[in-house]
Amino acid sequence: MKKNTLIWVVVIAAIALIAVWMVGRYNVMVTEEENVETAWGQVENQYQRRTDLVNQLVGATEGMAIYETQYMTDVISARAKATQITVDPSNITPEQLQQFQAAQGELSQALGRLLVSVEQYPELKGDQHFMKLMTEIEGSENRLAVARNTFNEQARVYNTYIRKFPNNIIAGMFGFDKRPYFEAEEGAKKAPTVDFKSLKH
Repeated sequence: MKKNTLIWVVVIAAIALIAVWMVGRYNVMVTEEENVETAWGQVENQYQRRTDLVNQLVGATEGMAIYETQYMTDVISARAKATQITVDPSNITPEQLQQFQAAQGELSQALGRLLVSVEQYPELKGDQHFMKLMTEIEGSENRLAVARNTFNEQARVYNTYIRKFPNNIIAGMFGFDKRPYFEAEEGAKKAPTVDFKSLKH
């Protein structure tokens, strides 16, 4: 009887230890997943900030010659596309992120072309409100780069953790899926750099 009792105590203790270990690993996965979603929230905040600035930029150019150009039409069209795509951070897929990134990339390119074209419009270069918006958009692009890098780093930490053995078993049991990364846009290495500062003189 005592032997049977000892066996049951050992079995229960082993089960308890495994349960505690699993709970610990599960909680780390939840924390890392939350970190990814928080980082995504910062990405969205920065894109929203840029959208708000673009809206102000469009308003600031109304009535000016540049408003009727292809540059501005491209910005308005790209802005509309970019605002139509939303991503659920708790269920983000590589396809969703690729679509989101492509739409936002189109807006970045359209803005770059618009801002380079300012050289042709001296009245815009003399408009303090326009130049202030342009400076803020430059800063916004920098903030976006930082937010995307932070998201990628958090996603890398999370993905690495859930793929390691034996974490991958727990991740599979509880539905912790790998998160995609922001990838360098095609041709990004060859893309010309937009020098905003040169437009301010």
